[in-house]
Amino acid sequence: MEKQKLHKMLAHSGLGSRRAMEEAILSGRIMVNGKPAEVGMRVGPEDMVRFEGRIVKLKFTSRLPRVMLYHKQEGEIVSHDDPEKRASVFDKLPRMRSSKWISIGRLDYNTSGLLIFTTSGELANRLMHPGFEVEREYSVRILGRVGPEQAKQLLSGIELEDGLAKFEAFSDEGGEGANHWYRVILKEGRNRIVRRVFESMGLTVSRLIRTRFGPVMLPARLRRGMLLELSEEEVASLMKWAGLEAEAPVRKRTGR
Repeated sequence: MEKQKLHKMLAHSGLGSRRAMEEAILSGRIMVNGKPAEVGMRVGPEDMVRFEGRIVKLKFTSRLPRVMLYHKQEGEIVSHDDPEKRASVFDKLPRMRSSKWISIGRLDYNTSGLLIFTTSGELANRLMHPGFEVEREYSVRILGRVGPEQAKQLLSGIELEDGLAKFEAFSDEGGEGANHWYRVILKEGRNRIVRRVFESMGLTVSRLIRTRFGPVMLPARLRRGMLLELSEEEVASLMKWAGLEAEAPVRKRTGR
């Protein structure tokens, strides 16, 4: 088997993006056959690779990464560790031996909706990196209503303590009583950004649901607290959308 670039294989194994793996090599955290790795070096199945002292089983077989959708519930955290021992979304994911699940973006404790997990550091980086400006879509329930001038301001931009924030799209979705629903689209994932934008205008968000991340919609059939793994065809399509090579032959399914 032809040897492959080390940083690429580490990224394919779910340890991070290619750039992050190059930085890990430069910092001396990766050893190959007992010697410090070098950027650009190639490895094969016969080489022993250690990452921060731990042996890494590199995946040399051509295989697409795994991608999992999860309908997050309110009252769950997106973290592996929590001093308060609250329920974590990672508790719901299948256990893996040689790779790990990477969360593509986060949702805060009181926000529900679409979460995407993958074993590909490259795919996660491509979807989350601010430079790629991947759209996030939310359904937002407001206590009260957004006036015409406020709606214009949301689209033109609002200055927050950590910089300008604006919505790419904003539409009224109706409602009854004191609560009203709106649909918003933005191209960033700063912490609590949607809530903070409305709070800066004196409006209270009483419900927040992420319904789309990039090309991936929250499936109507995916109930809260449930998981759905994408098929090989769907993963290949997502990789292509992200500008990444799908390096495995896709076997079409005859049914789901």
